[in-house]
Amino acid sequence: MQTEHLTGIKKQFEYYESLVDKTIDQLSEEELLWKYNEESNSIAVIVKHLYGNLLSRFTDFLTSDGEKTWRDRDEEFEDRVMSKQELLNKWNEAWQCVFDTIDSLTEDDLDKIIYIRNMGHTVMEALIRSVAHVASHAGQIVFIGKMIKKDQWHSLSIPKGNSKMYNAEKFSKEKHREHFTDEFREKKE
Repeated sequence: MQTEHLTGIKKQFEYYESLVDKTIDQLSEEELLWKYNEESNSIAVIVKHLYGNLLSRFTDFLTSDGEKTWRDRDEEFEDRVMSKQELLNKWNEAWQCVFDTIDSLTEDDLDKIIYIRNMGHTVMEALIRSVAHVASHAGQIVFIGKMIKKDQWHSLSIPKGNSKMYNAEKFSKEKHREHFTDEFREKKE
């Protein structure tokens, strides 16, 4: 049985996954390769990096170091043309690994020590570290998507100019307990 902590962590991961999904949906293959300058990363490169990171961290999560010997982190940052479908296949494979691992964890696992590059973390610390890492790159991906699409961008949250209406709707309801992503998930399904 999942604890409230693991459920919350999973929902956070799902939220950031969906921000990237909704960004990728708005972009062509060519746009996924766009870079601001030569020192910048394209969305495709960031997704490829997250794929490598997540697979490495969540494969054999409780039993082996999170930095796997088979991971080639430097290659993740090399520009390599791949189709949008190839990129999505990698992206989905990584998330399947993440969610399968989280679903297998129990409350008893949260205080266990696991290692990332020989540095010990509790399972909870490692999960929080990973959520933060994904969140930072998801933000980059959304920002790059907005730069590319300009006025054709479809907002992923509260569109500009709609905050008062959104807040009025929220404050018209009784106080209650829910995860902020629950509303988002309802719209997705």
